[in-house]
Amino acid sequence: MAGTVIITGANGSLGLGFVKSLLASHPEYTLVATVRNPSGEQDPNTAQLLKLLAKHPKSQTHLETLNLGRLADVRAFTSRITDQIAVNKLPRISAIVCNAFTWSLSGQKTTADNYEATFQVSHLSHMLLVLGLLGSMDAQNGRIVMVGAEPHDPERGSPLSKLRAAIPDDLEHLVRPPPDAQGEVYDLGFQRYGTAKLANVVFMHDLNARLLRHARLSSITVTCMDPGGLVGSRAHSEQKAGIRWAFGVINVMMPLFRHLNSAVRTTADAGQDLVALSVGPEFKDKRGYFVGQKEGVSAEVSRNPEIQKKLWDACWAWTGLSGDETALGNDADGLGVNGK
Repeated sequence: MAGTVIITGANGSLGLGFVKSLLASHPEYTLVATVRNPSGEQDPNTAQLLKLLAKHPKSQTHLETLNLGRLADVRAFTSRITDQIAVNKLPRISAIVCNAFTWSLSGQKTTADNYEATFQVSHLSHMLLVLGLLGSMDAQNGRIVMVGAEPHDPERGSPLSKLRAAIPDDLEHLVRPPPDAQGEVYDLGFQRYGTAKLANVVFMHDLNARLLRHARLSSITVTCMDPGGLVGSRAHSEQKAGIRWAFGVINVMMPLFRHLNSAVRTTADAGQDLVALSVGPEFKDKRGYFVGQKEGVSAEVSRNPEIQKKLWDACWAWTGLSGDETALGNDADGLGVNGK
């Protein structure tokens, strides 16, 4: 029996591409599509998602509210899903797709938990979500998929910003960064985005190691997928005017451009890739970092066991996690693992 697939940020550009592809190619799965605002009247992005779900009336789909900017809401959601699976209202979880993110390119934003929003929404809340739902996953076939990005790698950086992703010496700056320096608001915002994506990749490697040490959960896999340059993403509305203009031109020319530059992708193509990693039989038992569906190599720092442990311990503390909240137990002192 096909299981449940949970995706965060289901009404985002990549989220919609994923949902469309999943419902068309794997209608046997139960989809739990989570959004911050479930009202189609209040949120035009949710309205698009509702129209898409309505085109598949025979599929088992659920629209759920999940505010990743509030840790209490994440806990309430995991509790609700866990209870529904326990009484067979939902099948066990086949895949958790950690797609939602936010960034702050025009100034810092803070969550209800008083943490920097980019890091909490993009990483910290996803860690809490995943660890809270491990016990409700299909222990033989379950998959966790993080969504990465090229700017996660400090060695590569990004042409969009002069500042690169970095795990700071003082980890507290991840959740409570110092004020942005005048003239560096955009670059610091982009750096926070790259750093949150780096944290996603670090978590992927670290969690794989911890799962492999756990007898009952060792078959659950974690991957991280770089979807490529999604120039058509609505998230670029926060970009500088010149960048928005350039991306708009490329997006119009995408039918031609996609054959000239493989790094630039449509959200539909990236959505198909994300579905393949999440439920495709060809990715069963696969772990590690992927660019689309091709195996890639993540940042060297993401494979550093010391960094993995430091970040895990800090995030464990920031979320207030305890061993009885996750089937992994109180495994907060592992050694990490090297990998691609």
